[in-house]
Amino acid sequence: MTTTLEERWAQFFRYGPYALLGLATLISAATADLVMTRREVYAAVVLLLASLALQGWWSRAVPRLLARGPEGGARTDGGGRSRAGGGTGLGPPVLPEGTVAGRVYFTLRTAFAFALTWLNPFFAIYACLGYFEAGRLLPPRACRAGLVVTAVTMAGSQSGGLPPASPMNWAAFGALFALNTVLAVVMEHLEGKEREKAAERAATITALEEALAENAALQAQLVLQAREAGVADERRRLAAEIHDTIAQGLAGIITQLQAVATATGPGPAREHLDRAQALARHSLGEARRSVQNLSPSALEHDALPRALEKTVAEWAGRTGVDTRFTVTGTEEPLHDEVAATLLRIAQEALANAARHAGATRAGVTLSYMGDEVTLDVRDDGRGFDPLAVPPRTGTGGFGLDGMRARAERVAGTVTVESEPGQGTAVGARVPLVRHD
Repeated sequence: MTTTLEERWAQFFRYGPYALLGLATLISAATADLVMTRREVYAAVVLLLASLALQGWWSRAVPRLLARGPEGGARTDGGGRSRAGGGTGLGPPVLPEGTVAGRVYFTLRTAFAFALTWLNPFFAIYACLGYFEAGRLLPPRACRAGLVVTAVTMAGSQSGGLPPASPMNWAAFGALFALNTVLAVVMEHLEGKEREKAAERAATITALEEALAENAALQAQLVLQAREAGVADERRRLAAEIHDTIAQGLAGIITQLQAVATATGPGPAREHLDRAQALARHSLGEARRSVQNLSPSALEHDALPRALEKTVAEWAGRTGVDTRFTVTGTEEPLHDEVAATLLRIAQEALANAARHAGATRAGVTLSYMGDEVTLDVRDDGRGFDPLAVPPRTGTGGFGLDGMRARAERVAGTVTVESEPGQGTAVGARVPLVRHD
């Protein structure tokens, strides 16, 4: 599994830059008549050739650098091993990070990508490589600078191009730059937390090795299982929390910023920007809570029914879908983990309805049924064939698989009923475990 993942990352870093540059070139060429002058087109051609030459040089240089080993400056984990990745926490294979050649390549590629994005915003497709490469190729202090420069490029593209053409574009650029920067820094912070926990697990494993020295075969098996289970569980938890907080918040922010472009006056535009700012603050808070493994902020002061009611009302106001929330049965104080599970499942189901269903009406029902609690989320959208949805692999922290995994952690189940054109119903059933 690990070898396959490393091979895929190696393929991505070898062929991905060419693919992203080619895709950006095709889209930019299709839109050149709308956003570029003839002189800018000539400049873009020169920068494209330079970028291709740079990528060709780097493709030939990487094998030699790997064979020679790091020139110094490579970061290591607690056990002295060279640490791959950085900045995004995605865990790519070990590459020559901190080398002079790596810094030169990153600096030139980032400069070319920024200049191309200045000429045509769609070249940001190529510029996004900075998020993946900063931690691999730059020393720790320069890593955040590389992430910030990449965030500037991405925010400029997302706000309509560089430089911003109007006060509204400047406002959108500022909000998007803050969002991109926070997202990159949060991901780097999450990776640091995971490294710390990995070091703690390594210390525990060492103690187990000493205690089980008389039985080497059993010792190796227990160590391997403990490390793989701990790392996999932590990655699943972080992936699910990031998807359910940052990703959904980011989608809402994009919706609000898109609404700014079509606003009829400064009043509505200001309202959309305020909503985007509030969503950004909320997403940052939820990301911090995810790192600390705390319950969702919506449950900090409210019980599950009130938290669900607020969540449904906020979602309905943001999407414009006529949504009703109903509680049946006698309300019981639920265990924190059970309440958090049902709230996250409701948020994910509503997010899926907003992204895919095209619904005009939706309903959320929370039912207390003796020794069980059920949650039903229904919509009248376009529906789908549940059997045609391919299962997720790897982290399992997204979409329908993510909801099922959350329910299974508290001995519950999730069912999905849907047909094309007949809407969708998501039902979660979990044991009623009372709050201690």
